[in-house]
Amino acid sequence: MATIFSISHFAPLTFLYYFLFFSTSPTPSFAIDITNLLSSYPDLSDFSNLLSSTSVAADITHRTSITLLAVPNTFLRSSDLTNHHSPPPPSSSNLADVLRYQVLLQYLSWPDLLRIPPNGKLFTTLFQTTGRASTNSGFVNITRNPVSNTITVHSSTSNATVLSLVKTLPYNVSIFSINALLIPSDFNLMASETRPPLGLNITKALIDGHDFNVAASMLTASGVEQEFEADEGGAGITLFVPIDEAFSDLPSRLKFQSLPAGRKAVVLRFHVLHSYYPLGSLESIVNPVQPTLATEDMGAGRFTLNISRINGSLAIDTGIVQATVTQTVFDQNPVAVFGVSKVLLPKEYFGSNPIEVDKPIVGGMGSEEAQPPDIALSPELYGPPSHLSSPPGSDMRSAAAAAAENGWFLRIFLVLWCIVFS
Repeated sequence: MATIFSISHFAPLTFLYYFLFFSTSPTPSFAIDITNLLSSYPDLSDFSNLLSSTSVAADITHRTSITLLAVPNTFLRSSDLTNHHSPPPPSSSNLADVLRYQVLLQYLSWPDLLRIPPNGKLFTTLFQTTGRASTNSGFVNITRNPVSNTITVHSSTSNATVLSLVKTLPYNVSIFSINALLIPSDFNLMASETRPPLGLNITKALIDGHDFNVAASMLTASGVEQEFEADEGGAGITLFVPIDEAFSDLPSRLKFQSLPAGRKAVVLRFHVLHSYYPLGSLESIVNPVQPTLATEDMGAGRFTLNISRINGSLAIDTGIVQATVTQTVFDQNPVAVFGVSKVLLPKEYFGSNPIEVDKPIVGGMGSEEAQPPDIALSPELYGPPSHLSSPPGSDMRSAAAAAAENGWFLRIFLVLWCIVFS
């Protein structure tokens, strides 16, 4: 009887501890650090270095499930990728796209591969999400030999055999080694390297485009213009340049012009994608989260832009600012320059709360007037709350906060209950 009493006396406290622990533990977020996963495999070091020297490692970070087809050093060094260039130029957009072609957009285990029918099955690659893959060139066909169970990955121009399973993290990441680099169909790996530089003077193009004088002067003063122009003959670049009014609309408390030179240069790099994207490619991007030149300096997963279509116009979201593309200033491979309605403020520097609404753009890129959803002012940057409405989903966040508050009342009640009845 005493034992029964002891268990019943203990149960409420045990329940309380479990309740408090599990109800307050945050849900873990999963980000794929592919170079860290590959760091334990020296034979894949060259392939890992290629991923990290391009924006591909950052692209993978935002995925929830992938299968990476990694090429060991021995096979990679005998490929066209390294025969022509030693080391391969990390600024090459074609190099990045070839690496994206080695990334399947779903988790595949070894048993999954052994269940593939002999005639094969198509799988989507990360290259397909760029908008630069023509027809079916962003897919690979994987087949299985029913006798030997050999797994082969095909494009119309190259084949590779799966050698072994390197690592698996069910059901998010699997890494297989293959014996050759896969090249997308009708893909000229060396095209970007033989193309002569455009020789575009970005500042002059902005001045000629009118309404970009502030941005032009900032680029010249910061010195980053030379960095951007140096990339013209390689991967190409895509610039989002704020109109003059965007700078005058910045609240005085922000003190944007007083930023240290180093931070201001990072903000300018935050306005640039390290690949050439014409308007059509931007509008068809499947993976909206895009790394910027600032991502390459500050680390994977940081200083990224979210690109999407809203009300017929192209929207650029930083997490605290939502801007709209107002016009095409310049577009000739390998450089695209677009005017945007707001200064793109990175949340890493300017906080995590949303700021002011974007103004409607008349006669913009879409057939209808762009009117992004209203976004509340940030109290820590801009003082007292305004009359503007809350961002989409804020009611859900408020409800969640209320539920959390009520949850604490419940926890306090349980503590008191345990004390009284113990």
